[in-house]
Amino acid sequence: MSSTVLIVDDEYSGRETLQSVLEGEGYNLIMAENGAQAIDKAKAYLPDVILLDVMMPGMTGFEVCERIRSDPQVAEIPIILLTALDDRESLLTGLKSGADDFISKPFDRFELRARLIGITRLNRYHKLVDEREKLQKAHHHLLDAYDATIAGWSHAMDLRDRETEGHSHRVTDLTLKLAQAYGFSGQDLAHIRHGALLHDMGKLGIPDSILQKPNTLTDEEWDTMRKHPQFAYDMLYPIEYLRAALDIPLCHHEKWDGTGYPHRLKGEEIPLAARIFAIVDVWDALTSDRPYRPAWSKEAALDFIREQSGNHFDPKVVDLFFKVME
Repeated sequence: MSSTVLIVDDEYSGRETLQSVLEGEGYNLIMAENGAQAIDKAKAYLPDVILLDVMMPGMTGFEVCERIRSDPQVAEIPIILLTALDDRESLLTGLKSGADDFISKPFDRFELRARLIGITRLNRYHKLVDEREKLQKAHHHLLDAYDATIAGWSHAMDLRDRETEGHSHRVTDLTLKLAQAYGFSGQDLAHIRHGALLHDMGKLGIPDSILQKPNTLTDEEWDTMRKHPQFAYDMLYPIEYLRAALDIPLCHHEKWDGTGYPHRLKGEEIPLAARIFAIVDVWDALTSDRPYRPAWSKEAALDFIREQSGNHFDPKVVDLFFKVME
């Protein structure tokens, strides 16, 4: 991609000379005859560099430079001053006005080309860095939006299943503590968080007459209820961002001894994240009030989890759970 150079000189001969020096070098050249034109064209074209004559009637090159540097839209464009003034005071004035470089008139065409190559290369590097930073910020904003959406879905599920309101966030917090204690970190931990928040997403496919039934479910109703992990997987799998988080929604009702659902996985066939979550899910269910029973005491719930080690739960994860709870 060619660099754009804005040439600013009130004299036609000056513009013509610069054009003859640069037109064979692959630059896109834009001309301006005075300071006002220079500022307008800088905003319109956002050139990669400005070659700016100092001695112009009306607005001098120093003043143009100051105006450009004070405008956020164009302030970062590199400026090379072209001047016949070589006294110390003029050079200091140019620096104060915001110039990046000076070339004295009459200039050497090879020096001009070399200076221009150096400054356009540096400007392209800065643009690449800026673009990378913008992409990273956009990426973080997108991830934040994803997280907010996932949290919203989770909250909506809790509101629909009134007896478990707050359940998703409680089990997510405890699951993350347990997963960190097991050694999970970074992106793996993020996937576990998403999976925990969305673990009951499949209940969107369960009729309210079953999900909110205050009495014991019939065998047929239980068959329907046991489909919710597969419903969750089927709903969420098309979202590529969430595929690495689906172990928990699909497998959190599998049991260590192979008697769980939906696929009767056994032992280490069950993903580790789901084995961790299964204990936390049961713990929160037992220690929360439900319409059909009051909450269990913590001691009774711990006794139940200990009894189910090797049956419902992975024994190693049970041991870790008790360490974390202590």
